[in-house]
Amino acid sequence: MVVCDEKEPLLLEGAGQKVYSALVSDSHKENDRRRSSCGELPTSSKGSDDPSSGGTTPYSGSYPSSLVGSMDRVTYTWTNMNVYCAQQEQREGFFGWNRRRYFGERKHILKNVNGAAYPGELLALMGSSGAGKTTLLNTLTFRSGKQLDVTGMRAINGEPATAETITALSAYVQQDDLFIGTLTVREHLIFQALVRMDRWIPYEARMKRVEEVISELALTKCQNTLIGIPGRIKGISGGEMKRLSFASEVLTDPPLLLCDEPTSGLDSFMAQNVVQVLKNMALKGKTVICTIHQPSSEVFAMFDKVLLMAEGRVAYLGTSHEACDFFSQLGAPCPSNYNPADFFIQLLAVVPSREETCRQTVDLICDTFENSEAGQKFAQPPLITTKTTFEEEIDIARSPYKAKWSAQFRAVLWRSWLSVKKEPILIKVRMLQTFMVAMLIGIMFFGQELTEDGVMNINGALFLFLTNMTFQNVFAVINVFCSELPIFMREHSNGMYRADVYFLCKTLAEIPIFIAIPVLFTVVTYFMIGLTPEPYKFFNTALIVTLVANVATSFGYLISSISSSVNMALSIGPPVVIPFLLFGGFFLNTGSVPPYFKWLSNLSWFKYGNEALLINQWSDVDYIECEQNTTCPKNGAVVLQTLNFYVDDFYFDILALLGLIVSFRIFAYAALQCRVLRRT
Repeated sequence: MVVCDEKEPLLLEGAGQKVYSALVSDSHKENDRRRSSCGELPTSSKGSDDPSSGGTTPYSGSYPSSLVGSMDRVTYTWTNMNVYCAQQEQREGFFGWNRRRYFGERKHILKNVNGAAYPGELLALMGSSGAGKTTLLNTLTFRSGKQLDVTGMRAINGEPATAETITALSAYVQQDDLFIGTLTVREHLIFQALVRMDRWIPYEARMKRVEEVISELALTKCQNTLIGIPGRIKGISGGEMKRLSFASEVLTDPPLLLCDEPTSGLDSFMAQNVVQVLKNMALKGKTVICTIHQPSSEVFAMFDKVLLMAEGRVAYLGTSHEACDFFSQLGAPCPSNYNPADFFIQLLAVVPSREETCRQTVDLICDTFENSEAGQKFAQPPLITTKTTFEEEIDIARSPYKAKWSAQFRAVLWRSWLSVKKEPILIKVRMLQTFMVAMLIGIMFFGQELTEDGVMNINGALFLFLTNMTFQNVFAVINVFCSELPIFMREHSNGMYRADVYFLCKTLAEIPIFIAIPVLFTVVTYFMIGLTPEPYKFFNTALIVTLVANVATSFGYLISSISSSVNMALSIGPPVVIPFLLFGGFFLNTGSVPPYFKWLSNLSWFKYGNEALLINQWSDVDYIECEQNTTCPKNGAVVLQTLNFYVDDFYFDILALLGLIVSFRIFAYAALQCRVLRRT
């Protein structure tokens, strides 16, 4: 590491004026020249309603059509940005929900950060770990957490920016790539186009925009390939997945693009390709800001501007090739044949064994830039107009969701059904599992007769129907919302669809599976065991088993919604199911339930399902053969009387099962909505 001595003379004034004179005043001239050299066509004037107009405006789903002419080029400036965070202690709460307690002195994370990003430029935020890059990016996108206090001025084209303004005019590519892995690249982009583009855009224009984005981001080769799930389903490569993230965000053709660590986890070749994509977007007139960690020298040369950060302060903001001149004037020249990005990061890093010396170096560099001519220009707040025209128009025209409720419902239901249909474990394995278990039970209880032993065996077989359907279906869906919660939270916060739409579509898409499985199970076992052969009795049994399976599914949704992780859901699922199992009337007679447990007994689907199945089986049985003179039931009525079941309760049991299906799903949705409110 090169360390500057405080006593070393600094060529501050001359270097500052020389290096930064063209940074602000000539920015737009350089951008126009760059775009002209690249052969960029001017923006079409056909308007947003013409799908064939091309350019950057016809598919803009992020802001009103009246603003397209004036807001297709965005200059984003920020002045005196400060971020404070109170010391906090995190405690584990109920069902894994975290509770935080704030105390002590606030920590100063960002310290008077100034900067600007211009149209047609790729601005890279660089610095060592903990320098404040991601905090600054989150601050610029108004995504700072509730525990952070943010002060300062953020402006779009010289007018104050708000969270609504930034959301309407920008796209944010986050570091983690979250996708539904069972969809293809094209299917994912079609879904994004259906829910992210404005409702007035026709379907044909949306599909045309999907084709353009696939071509622009070089996804044509993999457009029909599954995205994939690591360790389960082989899919597209890491570079293709990152380009797909960009494609999802640029469908609406926003003028401002922000990316958090777009090259994270990629090799140097793939990283260069990804940055080239960002560079091409900037050449089309977009304002692109990204954080990046340790870029190669080739990637560093692609950046139009770099913002070097250290200890929450700005160490340099300017063109990449002039950065070396700036540090050379400070007595820290970059060695020949050395990656400038690595040199700058090492120079501005705080080494554990030399904290004081490194911090002195960082303060010297940051103070030098802050006092330079360019630093003073960035520190000046933008000229604020008295009337924020575009912001007011955005607030009037913009709704929290781009698509109508019905359009959201159709799109999310279509995606959910594709996900269910392409999930091999959900269909093939579960169908095979159901068939094998049904055959096993059918063989074990094969050919039961109406005798004293047959009564006990039939009652046991029918209770096995309930237990198998319960545990099979509870554990089939207990990870649904846990595993997809990050995807849902990101898409919901981006205004793609409502929470009720997601929950309703997710549950509706899986209903065919949870109808087919209990019907298959009943068909295989019913006649093998030798249950009552009347057709309506068979259909009643299939109906009851199907209802029990869907009650168990609803209960699994509830467990999944209140659990913070899949492991948590798997841990609390079985202990919660066991009490309902005990009140089913098989292990404990319904007449022996203690009064203080009656409320829990009334919530047991085992009780209603078992009673309904036994009534359906024994209500019309007039004679049971008794081989011994013991307490042998003479007919079906005696069997029901012994168990404290009543024939008149049959339809009540059916209604109770339907009520539990609805009730558990309402509580599951309420729990999911609470998670949404906690994270917003």
